[in-house]
Amino acid sequence: MNFDPTQMPQHVAIIMDGNGRWAKQQGKLRVFGHQNGVKAVRAAVSFAAKHGIKVLTLYAFSSENWRRPEQEVSALMSLFMRALDSEVKKLHKNNIRLQILGDKSRFSESLQQRIAQSEALTAQNTGLILNIAANYGGDWDILQATKQIAEKVQQGQLSLDQISLDCFQRHLSTGDQPQVDLLIRTSGEQRISNFLLWQIAYAELFFSPVLWPDFNDEVFGEAIVAYQQRDRRFGGC
Repeated sequence: MNFDPTQMPQHVAIIMDGNGRWAKQQGKLRVFGHQNGVKAVRAAVSFAAKHGIKVLTLYAFSSENWRRPEQEVSALMSLFMRALDSEVKKLHKNNIRLQILGDKSRFSESLQQRIAQSEALTAQNTGLILNIAANYGGDWDILQATKQIAEKVQQGQLSLDQISLDCFQRHLSTGDQPQVDLLIRTSGEQRISNFLLWQIAYAELFFSPVLWPDFNDEVFGEAIVAYQQRDRRFGGC
């Protein structure tokens, strides 16, 4: 793949879409697609770490996904638990810092504990930051940041004059991480789906027809090439 390694996006976000359709094509249940999607996650993380991307954010489970059939949601939660158990040591070994973005309060106590342990284990790592957005919504993120700031103003820790764009951004779940440069969505759908609404304000968008379990280095590379060919003016001429 012919792209410029000196012009890599700092922050790439991916909406991992198409697991269910991929499974249907195989004549399998939707959970089969989710299971095979884990392989694509490994490939994306490896690509990002190898090519010097600083932050990779993956949309795993939206706050709206609770509306899916109970059996599928239960299977997703079990898969999430198993993935934490099997993958976090590999992430730590490769100096990758794991963060889970979203409202964790709706998860089971055991899953919340696994998340906390995984984040703590990798907290001091200095390589790629891997954000997994789970029970996440962009509107929730903006709302929780607003509440944090309002509480600090109420307690006298922050004045109205101190509330700026930078201040607001620091209270989002992505904190001091750079804004998203490149947003990729697989499966051919061309929607944002309530993902990182604030953080993607000036992101370049790349929509791929590839279903998520088939996502690989070649597709990631195509997105990088497309990104590097864009003229990013950030609202200027």
